[in-house]
Amino acid sequence: MIHSILSDRPTKLFIVLAGFFITNALLAEIIGVKIFQLETSLGFAKLDYSIFGFKHLSLQYTCGVILWPIVFVMTDLINEYYGRRGVQYLSLMTAGLILFGFGVFYLALHASPADWWLGSSALVGDYNDAYRAVIGQGSNIIIGSLAAFIISQLLDVFIFTKLKKITGEKNIWIRATGSTLVSQFIDSFVVLYIAFYIGANWSGQQVAAIAFNNYFYKAIMALALTPVLYLVHYGIELYLGRERATAMKQAAMNDN
Repeated sequence: MIHSILSDRPTKLFIVLAGFFITNALLAEIIGVKIFQLETSLGFAKLDYSIFGFKHLSLQYTCGVILWPIVFVMTDLINEYYGRRGVQYLSLMTAGLILFGFGVFYLALHASPADWWLGSSALVGDYNDAYRAVIGQGSNIIIGSLAAFIISQLLDVFIFTKLKKITGEKNIWIRATGSTLVSQFIDSFVVLYIAFYIGANWSGQQVAAIAFNNYFYKAIMALALTPVLYLVHYGIELYLGRERATAMKQAAMNDN
């Protein structure tokens, strides 16, 4: 039984894409607690600009944005070959696994630390406090992140499908980039609105400014990853064979 599954190339491809999709989504949630400065990371002077009257903004982002554009590229590739139901299945499963991960974090955070471990790091005074500060996230951030993920994924699938009916097999960059640009726009606002407008009393002006600031990065990355999308698409076509790949894409279209 296992041999027959692993000898089927479309099945093996789905497992690989699903594994990469889920891993990137989980890692994005974990590393997202750190905020990084893009300009100084690239060796440039920090910018200072305003959006909607909210001043002193610069290119500061959660580390999660490093991986989320890749997740959306994976979404479009899975939709291309496995259809709407394939993406929806993976999206809901990934949301469940992220929730499971946060549950594990909760148990780990509330487990009593060993006395010797508390002072085992020379870099921090109380290792447990540092652990809680890095790993722990507020409930509103968790809810906002999950809600944004599910909504943006479903929207990405919907727009991708509509654009594919217009473009057909040609111009994959139009449907992939177009669906990603719209879905990540919504993602940027939903997570901040729930986590900080509702959960931390941010003003609507601040939420809008930070959301647009984050979306700028995501939009640039979506465009920058277009060559990667074509490269992976080409590799999949070689792996499956053109005849089987065409049949899968047709079946995916009919599924939508």
